[in-house]
Amino acid sequence: MNDPVRVRRSVVASAAVIYDSPHSGRFYPPDFQTKASREELRRGEDAYVDELLDGAPSLGVTVLDATYPRCYIDLNRAETDIDVSLLSEPWPTELAPTEKTARGLGLVRRYVIPGVEINARLLSVSEVQARIDRVYRPYYAALHALMDESRIVHGRVWHLNWHSMKSVGNDMTPDGPVVRTADFVVSDVEGRSAGRDVTAFIVAALRDLGYRVAVNNPYKGGQIVKRIGSPANGIHSVQIEVNRGLYLDETRVEKSAGFPTLADDVTALTRQLVVAASALG
Repeated sequence: MNDPVRVRRSVVASAAVIYDSPHSGRFYPPDFQTKASREELRRGEDAYVDELLDGAPSLGVTVLDATYPRCYIDLNRAETDIDVSLLSEPWPTELAPTEKTARGLGLVRRYVIPGVEINARLLSVSEVQARIDRVYRPYYAALHALMDESRIVHGRVWHLNWHSMKSVGNDMTPDGPVVRTADFVVSDVEGRSAGRDVTAFIVAALRDLGYRVAVNNPYKGGQIVKRIGSPANGIHSVQIEVNRGLYLDETRVEKSAGFPTLADDVTALTRQLVVAASALG
């Protein structure tokens, strides 16, 4: 069985900064029966975002990566955000599907992109529960453990939750079928998951690197930052969306010529965050 998480860290030092990449997993397990092709499924990944973060551990930043793909189970959703029409039987407890499920983007996704269905058949309750137990809960357990560790060592944590966004939206994205003009979207649930000074620092650092940055638009921050962020307790959790057009051939799901430059800039950002997290608290 594949380990659902990968933790990368420095063996000599740690910073008050933690990264996680919940949607870059690309291990497709044998029990995943799908009507979509592998190439189509991979368009649902935040492909290679984990590799954009490769420079972080050497700077003392701990990085948590998911290994399973979001089309198998989406770690940035609540456990109750389930589409009952994907099930072969009733769920035994109360569910609370959100607008994500309505758009085919719940805990278990219906679509990769509009019109491209994922699941080859209806799923049993036991199958979905197994994904939750095997993949979803271990990820959150690992993330919470890292947060607790950082608070014990440093008294605080700056957590960046890394994602990528399509360069052109579609009917399943919150902004619809529009060309994205931002290079990054930085989200803190309108100030509820991170202190304003932390968000402002990240935004300014990205702009100083030459990028166009939007704040809380169209993404406000998903389940992970809502669940992790607690600014009053020194846990500042910020969601980062990277425009795939900067680094990815989105059709072939392969790294483009822009990947090395973006990866270098992410490392430059990381270096600034490590210093700022220590100085600002």
